[in-house]
Amino acid sequence: MNRDLTRGKPSAVLWRFCLPLFGSVLFQQLYTIADSLIAGRFIGENALAAVGNSYEITLIYLAFSFGCSVGCSILVSYFFGADDFARLKTTVSTAAIASGALCAGLMLLGFLGGGAMLSGIHTPPEILDDSRTYLMIYTAGIPFLMFYNIATGVFSALGDSRTPFLFLACSSAANIGMDVLFVVPLSMGVAGVAWATVICQGISCVLSAAVVLARLRDMRCKEKPALFSLPIFRRILAVAVPTTLQQGIISVGNIVIQSVINGFGPGVIAGYSAGVKLNNLVITSFTTVGNGMSNYTAQNIGAGERERVRAGFRAGVRLLWVLCVPLCLLYFFCGEGLIRFFMDAPTDTAVQTGVLFLRILSPFYGIACVKLIADGVLKGTQQMRLFMIATFTDLLLRVVLAVCLSRTGLGSTGVWIAWPIGWIAATALSVSFYSRSFAKRGDAAGAETGEGTGA
Repeated sequence: MNRDLTRGKPSAVLWRFCLPLFGSVLFQQLYTIADSLIAGRFIGENALAAVGNSYEITLIYLAFSFGCSVGCSILVSYFFGADDFARLKTTVSTAAIASGALCAGLMLLGFLGGGAMLSGIHTPPEILDDSRTYLMIYTAGIPFLMFYNIATGVFSALGDSRTPFLFLACSSAANIGMDVLFVVPLSMGVAGVAWATVICQGISCVLSAAVVLARLRDMRCKEKPALFSLPIFRRILAVAVPTTLQQGIISVGNIVIQSVINGFGPGVIAGYSAGVKLNNLVITSFTTVGNGMSNYTAQNIGAGERERVRAGFRAGVRLLWVLCVPLCLLYFFCGEGLIRFFMDAPTDTAVQTGVLFLRILSPFYGIACVKLIADGVLKGTQQMRLFMIATFTDLLLRVVLAVCLSRTGLGSTGVWIAWPIGWIAATALSVSFYSRSFAKRGDAAGAETGEGTGA
């Protein structure tokens, strides 16, 4: 069901819209968590390390799919708020055509260069074969990943966060069942974990795309929409390229960090693999709420409701803080139980690594929440340059400090300390950019009309 985000009390609108988004991404993260959980408990610690090691490279694929999704979603939100259904439909078909070409390129890169990437991050010999197996199968499922994320972006742009939530809830439950089936009775090892993920992603993709097409057919247009529009393609790129670069460079940064961690041995790799999955569960969930803030902002800018964006920013921060507190407490005080849940017979090194990672990062989740909401507003008004500056500051600090501090007496602990330092600096920048943009009437007016942003 489509929902107009330009009407109603901003806090109530955001709660109704963003909570299903939050739930959806929790289920989506269950894909990767289930992979690690089944690998660690039913195959072994090295299998857990292999899945986690490959995961850092699969984040590059996620970066491209996320960029295409956000670029399409923000523009669809803008046209939906402006009641321009013809250009809305053209935006969706243009994004789909461009994403199809991108899928072919990414699959070629993965199949031909995946082994070299794994060797390049110093993957230990004992987990290299399993890492390569997982990566190759995951690469085969890139089209499902890409088109599912575009469909989800369209749902969000239309104010519908409930439909993707239902799809993901069912798909994630099926993924866990298939993981167990392929690994335990069928003894397929790491390959079984990967195939379970790809199959369930494929089912979600097909169902989501079918519903999106039905929604678009119900929208009446005064003119026949074009199948592909070069001007709209450029406008999608104006958001998609910076977002993809942001996610891609973060992925490259994570690969650099993974290469540093790989130097500490399989025990630390396994502990980090479990810890980072739990961390990504939280941060990705919060990021999705930030993306919901982008849709809310874009719809209201398209409808000329600028004041609602300010109120939405405050409501979004409060929403994430409410979600953040119990998760912070859970990770800080119950981290050992969560880490042990990933492994059947974990080494002390693996457990201690994962627990320390969570205890260092979780107290700073509240700061990261503020950044993600501010980033959502910046993306919704298509101020991508400012968004990228803040994000790259976080990444640069995190990577440089991770490399430097790991070479001191801190060892792997130095890598974990780099995370909150990057979050604090980037949050200060994002909030200052948001405040400056909305304090100046000229900047906001430019965002409303799309001057200088491509909107």
